[in-house]
Amino acid sequence: MDTKEYISSGILESYALGLASPEEAAIGECVMKHNAEVRAAYDDTQKTLELLAENQAVEPPRHLKEKIWNRIREQESNIESKIPAKISGNSTPKASYMTSNFNWKIVAAAASVLFLMSLFGHVFWLSKTNQDEKEIAELRTKNESYQSSNKTISQQMAVLTNPDIRIISLNGVEKHPDAKALVYWDTRTKQVYLKADRLPKAPDGMQYQLWAIADGKPVSAGLYSPDKNFGTAISAVKSAQAFAITLEKEGGSEIPTMENLYVLGNT
Repeated sequence: MDTKEYISSGILESYALGLASPEEAAIGECVMKHNAEVRAAYDDTQKTLELLAENQAVEPPRHLKEKIWNRIREQESNIESKIPAKISGNSTPKASYMTSNFNWKIVAAAASVLFLMSLFGHVFWLSKTNQDEKEIAELRTKNESYQSSNKTISQQMAVLTNPDIRIISLNGVEKHPDAKALVYWDTRTKQVYLKADRLPKAPDGMQYQLWAIADGKPVSAGLYSPDKNFGTAISAVKSAQAFAITLEKEGGSEIPTMENLYVLGNT
C-alpha cells in the first residue's frame, strides 16, 4: 500500500479519535515516525477534529449564570433566616458549631444548585442533539465505514509485515505490456494473496483467474475480483515455479485460455 492509499484509508482519523486497535495504533505510530507525509496528514486530521469539536460545542444560554447565582443567594437567605438567635435556657451555641453547621448547609445548597445546573445542561444538550439527529446518523455511518476500512488495512498490513511472505511480481506479456500484478505467497502456511489492481477492467461476464504453474502444469489458484481485499487469501498453493493470470469467463475455467494471458512471473 502506498502513502496516498494509507492516508485516504481512514485509519488516521480512527487513531486520532482513539478508535484504533492496539495493533493499528502501533502500525500507525511506526508509519508516522518514518513517513513525513503521513505525519503531516495526521497533524492536519487532528486540527480538523479540533475545529469540528469547537464548531459543535453547545454554548449554555446567557441567562443561565444569572439564574444560578440568584438561586444560590436565595438558598443562603433561607438558611440565614432559619438560624435561631438563642437556644432555650438563655444558653448561646458555640461559634464553631454555628459556623460549621452553616457552612455545611451552604455546601448542600451549592450542591443542589450544581445538580440543577447539570440537569438543565443535560436537557439543553439533548434538545441540541435532537436537532442534529441527521448529522449524528451521518457521522455514525462514516465511523462504521472507517471501522471497515481499518479492518481492511489491518489485514493488509499483516500480509505486508509477515516475514514468511514471498512477493512475486507478475509482469505484462507482449500483448499487455502495461498490466502488472503482485502475488504474496506465505511460504509457511502456503496461503496466496493477490494484488491485481493494475490489470485492465474485466469486460462484463469475464473474470481474471490466477494460476500456479508447478512441474509445467497450470493449477487454478483462485479468482480475482476488484472489490476483494488483497489481505484475504484466495487459495493455498503448496508449490509453484511461476504464477500467471488469464482472463476467463466469470466463475473461472478448469484450464487457462492462453490467448488471454495477461501477466506472468517466476517464483
